[in-house]
Amino acid sequence: MERNYISEVRISTPVTEDSYLHSLPIVRHLLREGGLRFSKGVTFLVGENGTGKSTLLEAIAVAYGFNAEGGSRNFNFSTNSTHSELYRHLTISRSAYPKDGFFLRAESFYNVATNIDEIRATPNYGGVSLHDQSHGESFLSLLKHRFWGNGLYLLDEPEAALSPSRLMALLVQIHELAKADSQFIIATHSPILMAYPGAEVYELSEDGIRSVDYHETEHYQLTRRFLENPEKMLHYLLDE
Repeated sequence: MERNYISEVRISTPVTEDSYLHSLPIVRHLLREGGLRFSKGVTFLVGENGTGKSTLLEAIAVAYGFNAEGGSRNFNFSTNSTHSELYRHLTISRSAYPKDGFFLRAESFYNVATNIDEIRATPNYGGVSLHDQSHGESFLSLLKHRFWGNGLYLLDEPEAALSPSRLMALLVQIHELAKADSQFIIATHSPILMAYPGAEVYELSEDGIRSVDYHETEHYQLTRRFLENPEKMLHYLLDE
C-alpha cells in the first residue's frame, strides 16, 4: 500500500532576488510552478550536481522537523550548521502523520552514528555501534533495525556507501517498508535505485524539473552506453 505523508511542497514566503537560492534550478521551478507534488510511495530526485536536489531534500527534512544533519525528529545535535535557508520558505502539505521517520544523509552519517553512541541508543540500531561496522554495513543495519514502517524516510545519496549488490539489498528493504505504509523521498545518482518499479522520478536540470520515465534519465542512458561498449566510451573520454 502506498502512503503519502507529504503530498506537496511549495514556497510560501518570498525569496529575495539577491539570495543565492535563486541560483538553484529547483527554487526557480518552485517559484514559477507553485509547488512540487508527491503522488507515489517512492519518489526519486535525480539530476546533475548543483541542480538543488539535495538542498531541496534537506529543506523538506528540516521543515518537517528532522535534524539538519540527519536522524529522527528526536535528534537535536549539531556539529556544523551548514544547511541552507530554503526550509524557512517551504510549506509542506501533509496527507497523514507517520508513526516513524528518519532523515539519512550520506555526508553527515558519521555525525549521526557518533550521536547514537553518545546517547547510548545503540540497542535500537541492532546492538552494535554503527562505527564498528563498515560504511555500507552500517547503512543497511540502520534501515533494517531502525526503520520500523508506517514512516516517512528521506534519503540523501544513500548509494555513497553501497556496492551494487548492497544497493539491490536496499531496494528490497525499501520495497518491504513501502508495503508497510511508508513513504520514501530519495535524492540519488544511482540508476539501480531509481529503477524501483512504480516510483516517481523527478529529473532536475537547468530548465527546471520534470517527471520522467526511468529509461529517459541521463543516468540510465549514460550507464547503459558505457556498459554496452566501455572501450568505445573510454576512447572517446580519454581521447586515445
